[in-house]
Amino acid sequence: MNNSPGWASPGSAASDGKETAVPRPSDPQDGSGRTGQWSSEQPPPGQWSPPSDSGGRGARPPAPGRGGGPHQGWAAPPPAAKPGIIPLRPLSLGEILDGSVSALRAHWRTALGFSLGIAVVTQIALTLMQRYLLPKPTSVDPNATGTEALRQASDSARSTLVSMTPVAFLTMIGTLFTAAVVAVVVSRSVLGRTTTLSDTWAEVRPRLLPLSGLALLLPLAIVAAMAVCIGPGLLLGSGAGAALALLGSLAACVLVPWLWVSFSLSVPALVLERQGVVAALRRSVKLVRGAWWRTFGVLVLSQLIILLMSMIVSVPFAAIAVIADGTSLSELLEGGGTASGWPFLIVTGIGDVIISTLVYPFFGGVTALLYVDQRIRREALDLDLARAAGLPGYGENHRS
Repeated sequence: MNNSPGWASPGSAASDGKETAVPRPSDPQDGSGRTGQWSSEQPPPGQWSPPSDSGGRGARPPAPGRGGGPHQGWAAPPPAAKPGIIPLRPLSLGEILDGSVSALRAHWRTALGFSLGIAVVTQIALTLMQRYLLPKPTSVDPNATGTEALRQASDSARSTLVSMTPVAFLTMIGTLFTAAVVAVVVSRSVLGRTTTLSDTWAEVRPRLLPLSGLALLLPLAIVAAMAVCIGPGLLLGSGAGAALALLGSLAACVLVPWLWVSFSLSVPALVLERQGVVAALRRSVKLVRGAWWRTFGVLVLSQLIILLMSMIVSVPFAAIAVIADGTSLSELLEGGGTASGWPFLIVTGIGDVIISTLVYPFFGGVTALLYVDQRIRREALDLDLARAAGLPGYGENHRS
């Protein structure tokens, strides 16, 4: 444990299968710590303090006949320490979402500055690919029947997959790089500390090479999984191929989300624990194991919030783009719902940059706090964080 922005020494939570011991707070400095002997002065029986009226979490309801009367009970535990954006205990869904927003609001210059630069670079590459490289989606004749309808559906699925794969690839790369920056911001915010562009860059820069490997490996793993499931049916290009592609799509709907959730915590592990690429992937799988559905629910809800934010921004820009491009609605529908003119691509690109600048950091914050939450639940990271934040009652004592 050290006081670096990552608050975790290299490999301190390494993925070697060894569970970390629960650290113990140091004894109070006034000498009143536990000595193993009962005090000579004991309270009289039946004098338990009653629970508070605030309904604090963990309070036990009064038990009739226990502790001297029906109005006696256990006292509520004190609230968890909160040196930064989150309380140091297992987090609820609302605390994860609110913590992500709070971290970005407190360090918006750092988070949005990096996110804007990444969004501009990825959007320029995507615009050039849409203009010169990617094929237009194939339209399907609604009057076609039988084998012809299946063939057209297969061709349309193939062209859509070819068109969407680079978009998903670049989007994932942008998300991963932004998540690495936001992980550092969140690690500081959890301890109640501030960070700057230069501090964050100094923390992320040594991890750029393994982060680049992870940014390439994760999309390739997703694409490979989809290709294995859907590719054989698309290559056949017949009625049987369309049916096989449909079955493969169903399999991909199971395999791809499983991979996405299982590897979702790899970026915080790589940056904050100084793990290698493969070790970070294994670390993520280990942290998610046993909490897959909860992690899946948090990630899906955050994606729904991102989708809502994206629609609010993209719809006006799409309308302006259609007007600026001079494309009629009928022409847009005949072209498969896309246009390739420069006015359309530039205006929609500006809208996409705004969306990416906002949603990349939000999702990165959610991912980082999920990582913190899982380590608190599995490894008592809250005690390490309390020591790193300098809270009273926690020292640099060894783990017991």
